[in-house]
Amino acid sequence: MKTPTIRPHRPEDRVALIDALIDLQEFERSLHDSRRAGAEIAEPYFNRLLQRLAESSGTIFVAELDGDVIGFVACRVNHDDFLIQTPDANTHGYIYDLEVKPQYRGNGVAALLLEAAERHLSNCGVTRIRVDTLAKNESALKAYKKFGFEHFEVNLEKRRVRSNKNKGA
Repeated sequence: MKTPTIRPHRPEDRVALIDALIDLQEFERSLHDSRRAGAEIAEPYFNRLLQRLAESSGTIFVAELDGDVIGFVACRVNHDDFLIQTPDANTHGYIYDLEVKPQYRGNGVAALLLEAAERHLSNCGVTRIRVDTLAKNESALKAYKKFGFEHFEVNLEKRRVRSNKNKGA
């Protein structure tokens, strides 16, 4: 495979990025039932993502190969106010989404996108970058660990089953 070009997204990438968000959402939906249908949320999610990125030194990079968008990463600077964390931990880079079309996975495209995001976030002055992924998303976990990410915090979930007695209460 030729090396894709990594570049900032352009307005004309909108359709390709929304399609990629649908694919990402559907994949995550197959891993966990908390996810809504991709076609239902992709466009409003993309609009909200653009707004959040604009408010926080964020951007989207795309991987382009032969004129086609084959992947993307969205990143921004997060500013938290947790008393328990150091200042450099409260202001950190955050990877919102990373998607590579299935037929291009395993060829280093994710690493190229993450490198672009890391460069951007470093230029914004952050020294830490964080990312979340579903626990069952083994391919994402593998890619992030290969790129140097380590466990920081772990979210746990417990489902409560409502009994018939509690249904009207």
